[in-house]
Amino acid sequence: MKKFFQFIIAIIISFIPGFIGMSFSPNGASDLWYNDLVKSMLTPDGWVFATVWPILYFLLGIALFLIITDKSRQEKVKAYWLFIAQMALNAFWSYLFFGLQLTGVALIELVVLFGFSLWMARVFYKIRPSASYLIWPYLIWQLFAMFLNLMIVFLN
Repeated sequence: MKKFFQFIIAIIISFIPGFIGMSFSPNGASDLWYNDLVKSMLTPDGWVFATVWPILYFLLGIALFLIITDKSRQEKVKAYWLFIAQMALNAFWSYLFFGLQLTGVALIELVVLFGFSLWMARVFYKIRPSASYLIWPYLIWQLFAMFLNLMIVFLN
């Protein structure tokens, strides 16, 4: 029963940036602003983002659960701090991009987020390789997000 609750807590923690980000996602005035931006031809429809992000957060939650339940003590404190740091950066990007409409600053922040996420994946790998593998789709999506953000900065 303890592992079940640990799993639920890990999943809830992993979704926190998504809940924060939803408050800044295109809605009302920010929706008008976002829709007026010139975007890349590769920018997916909104439903794609609404589908992909929960999957990525769920995978991150599973990765965190694997770290929590791993018996080793090697670098777990570092892994937890990196997880928290990249989650905070993840939520902060939504605020910068949609809330403040600072697309260039958001792009720089996204590069920093990618660095922290990559660092986290490496630390997770040392503890439990399968946890690290669950982070790779997130990293790939971040690269795609960087491209989309870069195109918005460049085209606007």
